[in-house]
Amino acid sequence: MVKINNPIEHRHFEVDTRAEPAADGRTISGYAAVFSEVAEISGWFHERIEPGAFDGCDMSDVRALFNHDANHVLARSKSRTLTLEVDSRGLKYTFTAPETTIGNDVLEMIRRGDISQSSFAFRVKETSWVDNYNGQNVDLRKILKIEVVRDVSPVTYPAYDITTVDARSAPTGDAAPADPPRPETPKTVFSERFAEDIKFFTTRL
Repeated sequence: MVKINNPIEHRHFEVDTRAEPAADGRTISGYAAVFSEVAEISGWFHERIEPGAFDGCDMSDVRALFNHDANHVLARSKSRTLTLEVDSRGLKYTFTAPETTIGNDVLEMIRRGDISQSSFAFRVKETSWVDNYNGQNVDLRKILKIEVVRDVSPVTYPAYDITTVDARSAPTGDAAPADPPRPETPKTVFSERFAEDIKFFTTRL
C-alpha cells in the first residue's frame, strides 16, 4: 500500500450558540465536527464525516486556536487545558478561556453572539466517493477515517451548517486548508476514484 502524505484540511460548522448569564463563567465548549451532516464544499463536491471517523485518530497534541491562528492559542490538550470528547454527535471540545487578551476577547465575542461557529484542522486517512450524489451531478466525499486532528477553533465564518460554541459558567471548584480551486471538469476528477483522489489532494500541498 502506498502511503499518501495528505495535507491538513479545515472544515467549519455552525449551530445555535448561547452564553449562560454568569459574570465569571469562562468555560467555552463546542462541536468542532459533527457526524452524518452533508455539506456542500464551495460548490465543488459534497462531504460527510462518517460515525467512527475519529476511531484511532491521533489527538495527543491538539491546540485550541482562534481562527486557526497559531498566534492566538487558547488551550492545548497536551497541557491538559483542552478536553476533547467524541460522542454520538461528533467531536466536542471544552476549555477555560485563558486570562489573556485573546482569551478575554474570544470569550466576550462568544457571549455577545458575534462568534457562533467552530472548526477543526485535520488530516484524512481514508475516504470513499459516491458518484452523482442524489442525482445532483456532484460527487459525495465520505470521510471514513481521520488520521490526526491538529487544532479546534472558534471561527468567524462557517462552511458546514451545524456545530456549537458556548461560553458558560464552570461548576464551583472545577475548572477542541484552503479549499482547492474548482477543477475545470469536476466529474472527471472525482469519478476516477482513488488515483484521482490522490492527484486532487496532493496538488494542494
